[in-house]
Amino acid sequence: MTAGGDRVRMGVLLPSRESAAVGEWAMAPLLDFAREAERLGFDSVWTGDSLLARPRLDPLVVLASAAAVTSGITLGTAALTAALRPPAIGAHQVASVDRAADGRLVVGLGAGFPVPETEAEFAAVGVPFAGRAARLDETAAVWRRAWGRPAATGPWPDEDPWGAPGGPDREGAGLDRLPPPAAPGGPPLWLAGSDTARVVRRVARLYDGWLPFLPDAGLYARAWGRIRRLAAEHGRAPDAIVPGLYATVLIDPDRERARKQLDAYTHAYYGQPLERMTAFQAYGYGTASECARWLGGYVRAGARHVVLRIGSLDPETQRAQLAEAARRLVPALRTGT
Repeated sequence: MTAGGDRVRMGVLLPSRESAAVGEWAMAPLLDFAREAERLGFDSVWTGDSLLARPRLDPLVVLASAAAVTSGITLGTAALTAALRPPAIGAHQVASVDRAADGRLVVGLGAGFPVPETEAEFAAVGVPFAGRAARLDETAAVWRRAWGRPAATGPWPDEDPWGAPGGPDREGAGLDRLPPPAAPGGPPLWLAGSDTARVVRRVARLYDGWLPFLPDAGLYARAWGRIRRLAAEHGRAPDAIVPGLYATVLIDPDRERARKQLDAYTHAYYGQPLERMTAFQAYGYGTASECARWLGGYVRAGARHVVLRIGSLDPETQRAQLAEAARRLVPALRTGT
């Protein structure tokens, strides 16, 4: 069950958070990175979202800017915390970016990590943290209604998922007046999530793609198998869901040096050691061949759109890693060699 056949697509994350973490807020380096990724043959570039927990430039503004300096590469969010934005405003913003990108947009969506920093983000915009997964699903339904695409979420819950008056009209009144996106029915909506039973059910029923960061290819294979079975039970087409992967890599012929560099990266990014982060996120390091073999395990497990995050805060290292990944990882994963 792979959308677009068996070809493996390769993407890379724009270093928006990495730049912010070292005090660099300029847009130009991110746009240069996007142009270079397209020139090197990557299929997609992505950017993350965080208001307060791990601040960075707004992802929709970044992607609208990237759309203006690229021509064919897919642009994606990995992942957009959609519930931080009122649903109608979010539908308007996403459709506008899709217009800027001439239909090249993919929207990876996340409910928000269950940590105090993310809870503070929700509090800052006056959105309840509890019930955020259901709120995300309902936001996706509102967007699809706005874009003229049938929603798959079923009836609205008894309680307003936004927890207060001012949520979207349950009949979608007025949404048809919003500007339409470039792509009929709007851009694909992917769910960035793990392999929990709830995430698997939501992907199988509601979303166009799955973007996990599972630390083990075996876990990936089992979860993807469950998604395929449940999607078929819901009557969805075999190619309805794109199996993606979000993985952090650092290529270095000295594996121990690479491990130490990644450990410094996770301390700076998350305040946590690499050993703890590898318990639930995908991290690969070592020679290009080692990284390709590691990622190849996920491809054999079903992944068809691999999004690489380069595990470094240093701009020069990021550019060198981008070129090396394009030279060694991209062709190896596309050809299975």
